[in-house]
Amino acid sequence: MLDRIYILLISVVAISHLSQAQLLEGLYCGKENCYDVLGVTRASSKNEIARSYRQLAKKYHPDLHRDLKAKAEAEEKFKIVANAYEILKDEESRTDYDYMLDNPDEYYAHYYRYYRRRVAPKVDVRIVIFVTISIISIIQYYSAWQRYETAIKYFMTVPKYRNRALEIAQQQGFLGTDAGHKKRGKSKSEQKEEQESIIRMVIEEKMDIKGAYAKPTFFDILWIQLILSPYTLVKYIYWYLSWVWNHSILRKPYTEDEKLYIIRKYMNMGQHQFDSIEDHEKAEYLKNQLWIKQNYKVWQKEKEETMKKQLAENSRYKQYRRYIKNHGVGRMTFDDS
Repeated sequence: MLDRIYILLISVVAISHLSQAQLLEGLYCGKENCYDVLGVTRASSKNEIARSYRQLAKKYHPDLHRDLKAKAEAEEKFKIVANAYEILKDEESRTDYDYMLDNPDEYYAHYYRYYRRRVAPKVDVRIVIFVTISIISIIQYYSAWQRYETAIKYFMTVPKYRNRALEIAQQQGFLGTDAGHKKRGKSKSEQKEEQESIIRMVIEEKMDIKGAYAKPTFFDILWIQLILSPYTLVKYIYWYLSWVWNHSILRKPYTEDEKLYIIRKYMNMGQHQFDSIEDHEKAEYLKNQLWIKQNYKVWQKEKEETMKKQLAENSRYKQYRRYIKNHGVGRMTFDDS
């Protein structure tokens, strides 16, 4: 008889521990069962759960209680009811909660499922990506126009480009034979403003502005580049295979553009940066056969030596070297005079 009572007590304790193991502190409704909180069962439909929640919300709404103690208790109960409803009204969250009830021993899986849903962004990731790419594209395009405007204004102040623009304007008939020709009925400021607009127009449309100074286009923004990325990838693969076939297998000589490409790679320059180099400098590169690695190394070494020599002869650089020699790097001195 005693043995049977002992076994019965052990069974009751085991069942009690098992029911507690289903409910984890800090997850979902904590140690309380979300279905019990709302007074429903696992077989209840979404409408039944919503109806029960509305009834409990009216009962425990803090505004319905005037006594401070009763109001505080009602507010706490209202939070528990609202939390239970948030969990059970969502199909995916309810599925995760039912899984926890059916698999009480998978503690780590329950924590992962719960906090993955809590931490995960509420907004669709596709919308976030779309908005992010759009913002980057707008900023990219706006910044390119800002750089372009700055470059045009700079070219308009440089005598070399300004005088050339005036010559082209006269040849094209935009200005009179005299660049300073005065037109009747216009003040000096109006004449100057008109001349400046003509110079700007000539620099933009008639002169060859390359590299980073070229006028921005929509093809440069991130959105268009992503749309064209499959075409760009196929084009690159075709170019690479052609390069290997022509120069590694058939041993064909390089064309002028291919030679300039190799030189640009040796210089670690982007396409826009390399395009901004004057044509006579590129011709010098080709003359020195810099697409040959050994020739490029010799040329680069000579260039470095020339730059060092120029710096050594520069008066400002000499002053800087004397200062470093006398005062040292980072040395603080005080002049009492």
